[in-house]
Amino acid sequence: MADLARLWAPWRSRYLTTTGRHRCVFCTARRSRDDVRHHVIARGRSVFAILNLYPYNNGHFMIAPYRHVGALEALRPREWAELLGMTRRLLRRLRARLHAQGFNLGINLGRAAGAGIPGHLHVHVVPRWVGDTNFMPVLGTTKVISQSLDELFALLAERPRRMARRTRDRLRR
Repeated sequence: MADLARLWAPWRSRYLTTTGRHRCVFCTARRSRDDVRHHVIARGRSVFAILNLYPYNNGHFMIAPYRHVGALEALRPREWAELLGMTRRLLRRLRARLHAQGFNLGINLGRAAGAGIPGHLHVHVVPRWVGDTNFMPVLGTTKVISQSLDELFALLAERPRRMARRTRDRLRR
């Protein structure tokens, strides 16, 4: 039997060991009018996209429904359709602005599947480039992210007026 290779990701232990009641980061960002502070890069009628504070790679963001729902089968058809549509739109933006060459897309359903926020479904979008992995995470236990979240927000966010209008419309409902 071959030796089992292990890739350590110690920063993830915070998600696995946290217990107790914590505010949902998605619900907090959904209710806020300060998209810059929460790094909300896009808003739709029923879903929104937010940069990941603990990215696996530069440009990593998540798309979540406004509703606090944890099961894929609980999504309304319009939420599912808009979630996929926003994913497509933002993939095009990542290709154009970050020159991403590929993507990892993922949904972790439930804590056992790795969901850091199991009660609020979200899709991870992680841009990838040929050669974007190196020795740093393995030997140096350090992941190098090449841009700050604020710089990335400025590059990826929709026009502020458009987002403000969508936020007003959403808050009126």
